[in-house]
Amino acid sequence: MPSELPTNKPLRIAIIVGEHSGDILAAGAMAAILKQRPDTEFFGIGGPRMQALGFDAWFEMEELAVMGLVEVLGRLPRLLSIRKQLIARLLASPPDLVLGVDAPDFNLPVEHKLKQAGFTTVHYVSPSVWAWRQKRIFKIAAATDLVLALLPFEKAFYDKHRVPCRFVGHTLADQMPLQPDKAAAKVALGLDEQPVLALMPGSRSNEIKLLSPVFLQAAAQLKALQPELQLICAMVTEQKAAVFAAIKQQLAPDLPLQVLVGQSRELLTAADAVFIASGTATLEAMLAKCPMVVAYKLNAVTYQLAKWLVKIDYFSLPNLLANEPLVAELLQDQVTPEALVAAMQPLLGDSGSQLRQRFTELHQQLACDASEQAATAILELIAKRGPHD
Repeated sequence: MPSELPTNKPLRIAIIVGEHSGDILAAGAMAAILKQRPDTEFFGIGGPRMQALGFDAWFEMEELAVMGLVEVLGRLPRLLSIRKQLIARLLASPPDLVLGVDAPDFNLPVEHKLKQAGFTTVHYVSPSVWAWRQKRIFKIAAATDLVLALLPFEKAFYDKHRVPCRFVGHTLADQMPLQPDKAAAKVALGLDEQPVLALMPGSRSNEIKLLSPVFLQAAAQLKALQPELQLICAMVTEQKAAVFAAIKQQLAPDLPLQVLVGQSRELLTAADAVFIASGTATLEAMLAKCPMVVAYKLNAVTYQLAKWLVKIDYFSLPNLLANEPLVAELLQDQVTPEALVAAMQPLLGDSGSQLRQRFTELHQQLACDASEQAATAILELIAKRGPHD
């Protein structure tokens, strides 16, 4: 147990984070560890939230935040240099534990090298091994002493393969209220009491280009059937909003629709239902108790490849969590305006309230005080292994 840890010297924990979501998770775990061990020293690669808690950043987190094959190739020499320097510095001054947060392409090779050298390693946020390239679980097992999973079905997959894993819950579920105030959210966004249909076609330009046309066409049909319907679209940045605006101008210039930037959670709380791209946003919609129709489209070549690689019955997080088809999922050629309208119409009626109750039950499963759970798991593992001499 954490209380068994020696207190005559500070704990030293190395953390490696590669993106903003990891900065949030790591900062939460740090704050919880500091409650029990205020003398803990944290260092490695981290972001501003971690640094605000006293984290010693040897490299800036943005150095690792590279997406896309071409971009990674262009940055590969620098990434390999950072990895080499990081490992050398940790080998020269070993911490009591190494925590890699997400960023598996960078973190897992580092964790593997350090585990081989006798370090205690933890990986926070499981890669989607349960969905595709399932044999990666053996590489994860070789690299880490423990995986901290955000979702309960992830732990079930690791248990099946006898790989140490602890379900800690999801910080989003801790942050968002179990019973959101929809009326107040509508007022905050300047909306009236009439039904609100949200459109969230994704955060990446390719997603927006593939899904926005059909979302707009379906929304126009629903607006014609239900003239009082308020249509609102959420975009993550002004740049992505411009991509969406260009598509709307071409396909539905006269459709009354408001675009919000950086207010997706507020919109999901206010909305009566949402057309939404598959991804983490579907979890946020579930936690906001917003009924949804989930859609996803890929380019044709990628889709054909994905069909061979992906090994799951569902692709939206609410259905994966429930292990049943709670929400409508439309994939590739299924994503048509007619199919979207047919799936959405019941949600704008009584079916929406039934779905919100199931969302509440799933929310309760995920709200486990993830940061405290992660901190406890880390301190227990250090106590079991013993701090590094």
